[in-house]
Amino acid sequence: MSWIVSLLVLSGLIFFHELGHYLAAKFMGVFVEVFSIGFGKKLFSFNAYNTQWSISAIPLGGYVKMKGQDDSDPTKMSFDKDSYNTKTPMQRIFILLAGPAANFIVAFVLYFFIAMGGPNVLSPVIGQIQKDSPAFMAGLETNDTIRSINGVQISTWKEMAEIIVSSQGILNLEIERNGFVELKTLTPHLSETTNMYNEKIQRKMIGIGSAGISHELKLAPLEMLSYASEQTIFASTMIFTGLKKLIFGEVPANELGGVISIVKLTSDATDAGWMSVLFFTALISVNLGVLNLLPIPALDGGHIMFNIYELISKKAPSQNILMKLTIAGWVILFSLMGLGLFNDISRLVG
Repeated sequence: MSWIVSLLVLSGLIFFHELGHYLAAKFMGVFVEVFSIGFGKKLFSFNAYNTQWSISAIPLGGYVKMKGQDDSDPTKMSFDKDSYNTKTPMQRIFILLAGPAANFIVAFVLYFFIAMGGPNVLSPVIGQIQKDSPAFMAGLETNDTIRSINGVQISTWKEMAEIIVSSQGILNLEIERNGFVELKTLTPHLSETTNMYNEKIQRKMIGIGSAGISHELKLAPLEMLSYASEQTIFASTMIFTGLKKLIFGEVPANELGGVISIVKLTSDATDAGWMSVLFFTALISVNLGVLNLLPIPALDGGHIMFNIYELISKKAPSQNILMKLTIAGWVILFSLMGLGLFNDISRLVG
C-alpha cells in the first residue's frame, strides 16, 4: 500500500507541475495539444478542452506539448497565432516558469497544512553529554531541559542550537531539573562535526545530544503562514546548495539518488504517518521545482536560458545550435538519471 501511495505522490506532483505550464500556456493563448503524466506508450487517454489528456507507461515525469514546441525535435516549429513560437520571449518565460512555480506553491500549501496539524519538534531536553565538554564541566545532566540562554526563552532544540552556533563568549543557561530551575554558565568551543551534506565542518558546540523528546508546535494563523514560507525557502535553499556542492565536487556523486530513493523514502514516510508523508511530499515538490530550473536544455531552465538569450540579442538561437544543445541536454539529463538509478541499486544491494 505504501508503494502505491509513493507513486501517487510522485504522479500528483508531476501533474501540478505540468498543470502550471498548461494554465500559463492557455492564459497566453497557446494551443496545448497533449497533457501527459509519464512518457512512452499511452496507457489511457481522453480528449477535453481541445487537449489530449493521457497517462503513459513510464512514470518518470510528464510533459505538456504545445503547438510549435517539441523537445524531441526543436526544428518542428509553427508560426500560427496560437503557437508557442509566435509568443514573445517574456511570454514564453512566463509559461516555462509556471511549472516550477506550481511546485513551490504546492510545497507552501503542504507546509501550511502541516502547520495547521501541529508539527512535532525536538524539545530542548539533553540526552548524552560528552565527557570533558563545556556542558560536562558546567554540570549539565541527562534529562535537563534548557529553558533560556542569555535571557532568550527556548522552546525547541533548533532554537537552542542556533543560539549556541552564533554565540560570542560566555552563555548563561537557565535549566529545569526535577522541577527546579538552576543557572549554569559555560563557553562553547569549536568542534568538528558533519553537516546535512555529510561534510566535515567546525562548529561551536557545548557537547550535548538530544534526548529525542518532542512536542507539538502550536501556531497562530499568521505563524502558520510564516512557518510555511520559512520551510519552503529552507527546503529550496538546501536543495540549491546541495546541487551546487554536487556540481563542484564538494559532495560525492554517490550521494545522488534517483526515483527508487524517492519511492523508498516516501514509502517509509507513509509508514511513519500522514504528517511525515506531507513533509516528504513538500520536499519532493520543492526538489522538482528546483531541478527544473537548472539551465539544462531538456529542462525548463534550459528553455528559459534560450529565451533570455533571444531577449538580450534580439534574435533566436540558430536551429543547428538549438538541436545540438537539446541533444546535449538530454544526454546530461539521462546521465544524471542513470547515476541516480545506479546509486539506488548500489544502496539496495549494500
